[in-house]
Amino acid sequence: MKLTTHTDYALRLLIYLAVRNEEMPATVQSAASHYGISAHHLAKVAQTLVQLGYVISLRGRGGGLRLQRPAEEISIGALVRQTENLELLECFGPESTCPIEPGCRLKGVLWKAQQAFLAVLDGYVLADLAENRQELRMLLGSPG
Repeated sequence: MKLTTHTDYALRLLIYLAVRNEEMPATVQSAASHYGISAHHLAKVAQTLVQLGYVISLRGRGGGLRLQRPAEEISIGALVRQTENLELLECFGPESTCPIEPGCRLKGVLWKAQQAFLAVLDGYVLADLAENRQELRMLLGSPG
């Protein structure tokens, strides 16, 4: 399964926020710069994370982004479920037109594989991805 760029950037932004100093909010521009990615695209991702309750956006001078809850409470599996379209095939949705769907076993096999994938992600929280905080800070050019 390949994750979308949106989910990839969401995970990157959450990691970035988790390894920063808590005293200073991060800006989309600084995160995008450290990762070498589009600030415009990352701003859309940040907006999604605000709407989903993972990130808080602080306005005004000294504003920016912060985690809305502790990294220990942010489930990677939950985030992926909220940011990905998990309909791997047309038959996963309600509008399937596949003529063999009633007798096809592929859907069941792929559903089972997807559940195993999500179960692994459910075993991790953001804090697990940011455990090596010092190394990540160094790789990102010491953000915050």
